[in-house]
Amino acid sequence: MDKTVFEITKMDCPSEENLIRMKVDGISSIMNLDFDIPNRKLTVFHNGNIQQIEQAILELNLGGKIISTEQTKQKHFKENANQKKLLWSVLAINFIFFIVEITTGLISKSMGLVADSLDMLADSFVYGISLLAVGGTLVRKKRIAKIAGIFQILLAIIGFLEVLRRFFSAEVLPNFSTMIIVSVFALIANSLCLYILQKSKSKEEAHIKASMIFTSNDVVINLGVIIAGVLVNWFSSNKPDLIIGTIVFILVVQGAFRILKLSK
Repeated sequence: MDKTVFEITKMDCPSEENLIRMKVDGISSIMNLDFDIPNRKLTVFHNGNIQQIEQAILELNLGGKIISTEQTKQKHFKENANQKKLLWSVLAINFIFFIVEITTGLISKSMGLVADSLDMLADSFVYGISLLAVGGTLVRKKRIAKIAGIFQILLAIIGFLEVLRRFFSAEVLPNFSTMIIVSVFALIANSLCLYILQKSKSKEEAHIKASMIFTSNDVVINLGVIIAGVLVNWFSSNKPDLIIGTIVFILVVQGAFRILKLSK
């Protein structure tokens, strides 16, 4: 068996990993795929010629190139049951806080909370596409990705339109205390996710590292909404809330397009 290492310069989250997995799905010579997302590397364990695999990866236009190929005697690969259990836990926390934030965001009239809830939903989609479709067909996985991506874009567009309406209409102050309190709890939840992942014996595995990157980004967004809540109270203006909402909506749309790539 051979071991070929690819450098994938544009692979920076689980969306690209899923994209690669589906692209090479069905290539019988592949024995195992080992993703190192933080270092943007993919190790392919395979039998026979690498050309078909290389061609499939190059067609994705993710900056893939072979950096080494060698023979290996490795025959056994690590089980991922524990990783899946951890990722299900992170998915559950993200989805619960999506419900909490979108509900409190609508009640408190905070676009920052609404946008952050969609970011939580985006993370849930990424994890869900990977986990729910395990063992399913490639067609099924692509269908799930397409529905999730389109749904996410529609929600983001509605959010953008609401931001514009609030910007040009009579100013209505969001409830800054709700913004801060809910975001603090979301921050605690994301910190808990990071703690769970860091304590994992599998924390050096690619999926877990990628999840830690995602959750770290969520922590930054939570802090942004908290700061926006403080500024809303300080300046008696809804503009800080609209600004942070717009920034997060843009991040949500970027994530949606990554998800849509999986459906092609």
